Amino acid sequence: MTAMLALADVRVRYGVVEALKGVSLEVAEGEIVALLGANGAGKTTTLRTISGLLRPFAGSLTFEGGPIDTVAAHEIVALGVGHVPEGRRIFPVMTVLENLQMGAYRRRGDIKADLERVYELFPVLAERRGQNGGTLSGGEQQMLAIGRALMSHPRLLLLDEPSMGLAPLIVAKIFEIIKEIREQGTTVLLVEQNAAQALRLADRGYVLETGSIVMSDAAANLLGDPRVRAAYLGEGVG
Repeated sequence: MTAMLALADVRVRYGVVEALKGVSLEVAEGEIVALLGANGAGKTTTLRTISGLLRPFAGSLTFEGGPIDTVAAHEIVALGVGHVPEGRRIFPVMTVLENLQMGAYRRRGDIKADLERVYELFPVLAERRGQNGGTLSGGEQQMLAIGRALMSHPRLLLLDEPSMGLAPLIVAKIFEIIKEIREQGTTVLLVEQNAAQALRLADRGYVLETGSIVMSDAAANLLGDPRVRAAYLGEGVG
C-alpha cells in the first residue's frame, strides 16, 4: 500500500525546544488515521508541519510522492491538503458563505457544486449562510471550519481536535460527518483527545509522547491495548 502522506524522521524546534523528535508516520489513500497523545505531545505541531505552517530542521515529508518540506503553506493547499485547525479559526465578522468562499481561494472556476456538497453535509450552514460566523454556536463553527477546508477540494484532510468543547450529541454528529467525508473519497488524518471515539472511527492509529511516536497499530488493536486504555481512556491496567 503506497503512502499518500509520509513523514520520515521529522524534527521540529520551537527555539531551542525540540517539539518533534524524529516522527515517522504514513497515511494511505482512503484511510482515516488517528494521532493520539496528551497535551503537549506534539500532535498539533505535526499537523502544522504537514500543512507548511512550520518547517522541520531534519527529516522529510512527502505528499503523493512529492516532497513538501519546503513548499509554502498556500501551495500545499493547492496540492490537495486541507487543514482544520484547533480552535476552528473561522472569520467571525464574515458570513458563513464568505467563510466558505475563502476556503476556495486557490480554486479556479465555478464553486457552486462544492458549496452544495458542504450544504448537504451541514444543512445548518445553508440555513445560516448569510449570518456572521461569530454568531454561530460552537458546533456550528466547527462545521463551518470543516466545510471551509472542504471547499479547497482536499484529497487529504487534517483535523485538529474537532470535538473540543462540544456537547456529546454534536460530537457524535461531527464524527458521523468525518466518516461520510472519507466515504466520499477524502483521506483523513485526525488529531483527537477523545481517544475511544477516534479509534472506533479510524483504520489505524499512532500514539505521540513528548514529540516521539511510541506506538502504532490497527485502531482496533490500540483500542484494546491496556497501555492505551490506561493512558487515554481512564481505565486502570490489570
